[in-house]
Amino acid sequence: MTSLPFRDINVHASASHYAFTSPSTPSAPTLVVDRPTGDLRLNDGALLGGKRVSSIAGILGMIRLRLDKYIIVITKAQPMGRLKGHMIYKVIATEFLPLREQPLHDPDEDTYLALLKTFIKSGPMYFSYSFDITNTFQRQSQLDQSQPLWKRADDRFFWNRFIQSDLIDFRSSGTRQHHGHQPDVDPYILPVMFGMLEIQTTRINSTPLTLVLITRRSRHRAGTRYFSRGIDEQGHVSNFNETEQIVILNDTTSGLGGFAGGGGMQNGKVGGSGGKEVQIMSYVQTRGSVPVYWAEINNLKYTPKLQIRGVETAVSAAKAHFDEQIRLYGDNYLVNLVNQKGREKRVKDAYEQMVKLLVSSPSERTQQDQLSDEKFHVVEPSGRHQTMDRLHYVYFDFHNETKGLKWHRAQLLLDQLNDALEKQQYFRGVDMPADLEGRLEVRNHQTSVVRTNCMDCLDRTNVVQSMLARFALNRQLVDLGVLPRGQTFTSDEDFEILFRKLWADNADVVSRSYSGTGALKTDFTRTGKRTKAGALQDLQNSITRYAKNNFMDGPKQDAFDLFLGAYLPRANQVFVDSRPLLVQSIPYILAFSIFFVLVGTFTRQLPDAAILPVRIFILFWLVVGGWCLNFIYSNGMLYVNWPKLNPRPWATEGYQEAISNVRKDKVIGNLVTRHDRTLSTARYTNAEEGKKRIE
Repeated sequence: MTSLPFRDINVHASASHYAFTSPSTPSAPTLVVDRPTGDLRLNDGALLGGKRVSSIAGILGMIRLRLDKYIIVITKAQPMGRLKGHMIYKVIATEFLPLREQPLHDPDEDTYLALLKTFIKSGPMYFSYSFDITNTFQRQSQLDQSQPLWKRADDRFFWNRFIQSDLIDFRSSGTRQHHGHQPDVDPYILPVMFGMLEIQTTRINSTPLTLVLITRRSRHRAGTRYFSRGIDEQGHVSNFNETEQIVILNDTTSGLGGFAGGGGMQNGKVGGSGGKEVQIMSYVQTRGSVPVYWAEINNLKYTPKLQIRGVETAVSAAKAHFDEQIRLYGDNYLVNLVNQKGREKRVKDAYEQMVKLLVSSPSERTQQDQLSDEKFHVVEPSGRHQTMDRLHYVYFDFHNETKGLKWHRAQLLLDQLNDALEKQQYFRGVDMPADLEGRLEVRNHQTSVVRTNCMDCLDRTNVVQSMLARFALNRQLVDLGVLPRGQTFTSDEDFEILFRKLWADNADVVSRSYSGTGALKTDFTRTGKRTKAGALQDLQNSITRYAKNNFMDGPKQDAFDLFLGAYLPRANQVFVDSRPLLVQSIPYILAFSIFFVLVGTFTRQLPDAAILPVRIFILFWLVVGGWCLNFIYSNGMLYVNWPKLNPRPWATEGYQEAISNVRKDKVIGNLVTRHDRTLSTARYTNAEEGKKRIE
């Protein structure tokens, strides 16, 4: 029996169970989920008594909330294109099937459901029934292709791993009635990836090829910009993304059209234009937050407060992080793009101190340039003794070098990395037409990776990554003979536009999931020039980011924690606002005061009406509004929309500090103290920072 996921599943619902069957594989056992317990079992043959509800594209997973358990099914999936003949889909719509027949309405349960539905709807999630999109081509070439798809999936990018854990546990150990392994469950387990995926069939110098860009977002330490920074104890960093740029040559099975008419079989060989070998080349890069314990604390100021804990305390976490990176990718070239002046300097210094602690007997050098004070700062091991000596730290002051719209100067970083890029190569494989499992004959490996970061790992990072991708792609096309030596694909205008669009789209997708807006500086990525219109768009995005990061990211972070299993719902109520009523009401008083000022200013006066009372009225509400605005800004931590499920430690500390300041306030201090006797800080401190589900 095939271990690939079913392409078609019917759901039958009855008062006692949900039954899942695959009409195209009638011999396969039926997966039954008993109601309301959620117990799983396999049934040979169809179950009678369940009216057919719907046909679905797959099971996303199962999740237990406060009062009930739900099966999340994918009801609509959009084809995104073919990759080596395998169709890739995007999740468009899902449905939550409750296990209780009579749903119990509860404000917290409804909030949990709303969080999850919004999250799934906004998150770009992709899957394939027959191709492993969580692994790079290089990793796929080293895996056992006979394993079920979910077992081959890279754990970091198996986005629905937590909500699939019921099915995976049942697969591994069965139940009291069904002991042992249950391989018949494999086709119901569908791994989903979160990130960016675009497949473009195009041509360069009249050579047809497929250009693919995939960015996979790690499910570990996932979250939003200011609520997820740095590293955790397990060595996972925030906003970790792996980007793979793929070029497929002589392939007639890619793109949306699938198998091209007449081109599929030529000269008795499958999948070739004129029987040429199908060539696959891929180039991989990573990005991730600076691997020390650090945070930026929202307080309604435009630039949040920066907090860095002692670097020494994070050494074991950083070692775990880089151990994994080196095991997976080989040598790591750590390109750091944060500023060397101002507030970002502390993050730069902490990163450099961490690398020095990790590599044995580090040697440092600074390379000068005629045009600027400092160009590069490099930390390298002087002798090669241990694993961590495969880290090579390169600092580039991106903002300083490119200021005044001199963006061509970013090329200096590439010149600095040139030897490393030459040495690291790229992955190249050739299709083996006789191999039924679609294995590749590997001709070349990528031996190292460039890990790029700025403060957010978004805007500067994407500009540099697109430049590295351009370098690799030019080299691949020359090596294949598609471009003559010394020529770059810039000479083909249509291809150049397509390449820029792919990387600008990538920037926007990664940025939207972390910061809430598209990326900054994408005018440079899209057009190759920094424009005034682009700078205005950046200003608009920056203002939107400020509003979203302060007032909307709390619930978004809660949705991440809920979906990925970083928080398990419990009986206690967590969405109650425990701030003193007076503190809660001040934004409303501010809104009223603005309204009354506008009414007083724009209401038409009778000719003989006295002006003084109206002026006093406007002045009074102006004073009230000004005081409210000052109060909110001075006590910003009370008005940030914090995550409520896994409260951040600095939010708890800041909350306590702000409340004690409010109690000393000359105007409302006494009122707050009087009504504050029963105040609970449950809003911030609930349940030991959320139970972690250790898988």
